[in-house]
Amino acid sequence: MTTRRNFIKNSGLLLAGSVLPVSLIELSFAKTSDNFTFAYISDSHIQQIKGNKFVRNWDRGLIRAVAETNMMDPKPDFVMYGGDIAQLGKKAELDHGLEILSGLRVPETHYVMGEHDYYLDLGEYWESQLGPQYYSFDHKGVHFVVLNSILVDEGWTNKWASGEERMGVMAGLDDPRGSPFMVGEKQRKWLADDLEKVNKDTPLVVFSHSPLQKLFKNWNFWTEDAEQVQAILKPFKTVSVMYGHVHQIQYNQIDNISFNSVMATAWPWPYPKTYVQAPNMMPKLTVDMNRADPFFERDATGWQMIDVNSGRLSVDFFLPENEKRRVAFNAAKGHPEDVVYATNTTAAQKHY
Repeated sequence: MTTRRNFIKNSGLLLAGSVLPVSLIELSFAKTSDNFTFAYISDSHIQQIKGNKFVRNWDRGLIRAVAETNMMDPKPDFVMYGGDIAQLGKKAELDHGLEILSGLRVPETHYVMGEHDYYLDLGEYWESQLGPQYYSFDHKGVHFVVLNSILVDEGWTNKWASGEERMGVMAGLDDPRGSPFMVGEKQRKWLADDLEKVNKDTPLVVFSHSPLQKLFKNWNFWTEDAEQVQAILKPFKTVSVMYGHVHQIQYNQIDNISFNSVMATAWPWPYPKTYVQAPNMMPKLTVDMNRADPFFERDATGWQMIDVNSGRLSVDFFLPENEKRRVAFNAAKGHPEDVVYATNTTAAQKHY
């Protein structure tokens, strides 16, 4: 059996037929030789049907993302996977997803923990294959932090009859039996200790699965201790937070922190404001998020190239069969701006 460290032999299956849900991030410095790129793939939700049969749509999304990454020019220095390899956290799903990802022709791949990877066995198998659930690393003058932001309190975690029941509840987008995500006290202390050693002028990029802000609690587009995490990040000159989970284009600015979501390889979710079955509890955002075509089922899947200049993200979204979109940090206004669709020009959000 092919392991995740080997390339997929049948490369003919990896030819891409459309725009793909991959991010290419370029970090710009004074010296051209210091520039580098990395690719971002997220939310594949590989789902086992039975035995070696898996939901084909989700397979194909990830396979095509790997193909697109391998065709990137310039070649990315590394790949970041943003979480939710699996749908129900099964070993078979994780193994199948990692086997597909083994086709990446890059020096290394880093991983974020998603709730669909975690709640069956509390991340035990994921850790055995991929290492710690949170960590940091440095690359060409940038400090990267990877957090596990999908934890909940122990009382909720331990109250279920089985891991399967717990995973089933957490896998539902709108299940009232769920619990809000958080980073947690232990990990916040680790984060503070890690950043204590980093110069505050160093560009800081933080990867999480949930948004590290409070967007829509009904769907757990939410991190319960977001303000406490933001306080730890606040001393840095520029901070960029990138996250998956929401399966849609989002962006925001809170104080010195820019937030940008990445798109999924599996399927899109609607924007919370369009969801009429629940009260809209969205906070007032710096820039309203506007979907280009809410009636196109693949609108929030695609790929984006992200340029980071002095720690500020400029994101080019490439949507299949739709108009290209660009979200760029507007220095004069002090927040990200959707160049085509933005209509809101309020001051940056300071609190919830």
